[in-house]
Amino acid sequence: MYGDEATVRKILTESGDTWAVVGLSSNRGRAAYGVAQVLQRYGKRIVPVHPKAETVHGEQGYASLADIPFDVDVVDVFVNSDLAGPISDEAVAKGVKAVWFQLGVIDEAAYERTRAAGVDMVMDRCPAIEIPLLD
Repeated sequence: MYGDEATVRKILTESGDTWAVVGLSSNRGRAAYGVAQVLQRYGKRIVPVHPKAETVHGEQGYASLADIPFDVDVVDVFVNSDLAGPISDEAVAKGVKAVWFQLGVIDEAAYERTRAAGVDMVMDRCPAIEIPLLD
């Protein structure tokens, strides 16, 4: 398991409310679309990050993490595992408090690098599943 219950809880409750969602587009059929909606319902500000830089759920999108002109607390990653590591590295460089790799997104080397940098990380979990479980 990549991220114990205490880390999951900390990210969801203490790491901040601005979540960059990498891979979020206006495609309603993609998991990122629904997960971002759940995060919004729980008071998180979502920031879509996708090459198309679309506005999604009323929030301005950006083509990359580097293009976001304000601080981000958590980066939620919805990309293939082979693309996820560099995104995690970019998130750490941006100064985020936590990185979250979605279900099926696994990069053990990125997990080790991110944790070694002092940034909380969860892999292969979904915040939309976890957040309703919090008391």
